[in-house]
Amino acid sequence: MNVPFLNGQGDKIPSVGIGTMTYPEPNRAVELISNALEIGYRHIDTARKYGTEEWVGEAIKYSNISRDDLWVTTKVTEDNAKEDDFARSVETSLNTMKLDYINLLLIHWPSRTTPLKETIGALVKAKRDGLAKNIGISNFTVSLIEHAVHLSDEPLFTNQIEYHAYINQDKVIETCHKYNLLITCHAPLARKELLNDPVLLRIAKKYKKSSAQIALKWLIQQPQIAIVPRALELSEVAENIDLFDFKLTENEMISINGLRANNMRIVDPEVRRPVWDI
Repeated sequence: MNVPFLNGQGDKIPSVGIGTMTYPEPNRAVELISNALEIGYRHIDTARKYGTEEWVGEAIKYSNISRDDLWVTTKVTEDNAKEDDFARSVETSLNTMKLDYINLLLIHWPSRTTPLKETIGALVKAKRDGLAKNIGISNFTVSLIEHAVHLSDEPLFTNQIEYHAYINQDKVIETCHKYNLLITCHAPLARKELLNDPVLLRIAKKYKKSSAQIALKWLIQQPQIAIVPRALELSEVAENIDLFDFKLTENEMISINGLRANNMRIVDPEVRRPVWDI
């Protein structure tokens, strides 16, 4: 399957990737990621905090896909925000996945204790040392995006945020577009909270698709947005990438836009969250 690419600052990213947070056990994880690669995924999203980098590396090793054709994103947790810890985390990620470089390296969450200037400096150094082709941020608010952009001597590629049909992220998205950052959506299905929504089910019936596919299509039909849905079943792996044989109408997009009045935030860890934009 040919997945469209998005043009970022200096590179192209497949618009649909597979998220790898919280797999039940190693063998199943490798099976799901390997299957994703077999059916056309070329974008894998992981993180040190997920504990899945080893399984990502195994799936890549057993695939017949050239490394040049794969996009791998990983993240450094806020626990490793200090310069030396950050560098060690990047090296650990590379060694764990048995890769020479990371396509996209992100600050996973903004730290409450380490100055952002120090963490951005470490992020930039990883790119200049050739360990990461692209760098970016994750779960950053409007003020933090602006701070990060002004601190970084290298262009930031994306801000990975919680974005789905039940949350309004207009302010963050507008700021990202202002600074030419792509949006990557984690939890794009609101951890399945929106799958029984009547609006999505009605549109899904028209296209003979699932409500999940309609929710994902709504995201990638917006400008400069990529998605990394997680899948715990082989059927979900296939379903989440089967999005390119139909297009939502303008009225359907508007109907789904209306669901954001719920403003339901799913990922909101008390120990890590910044002060969210309302």
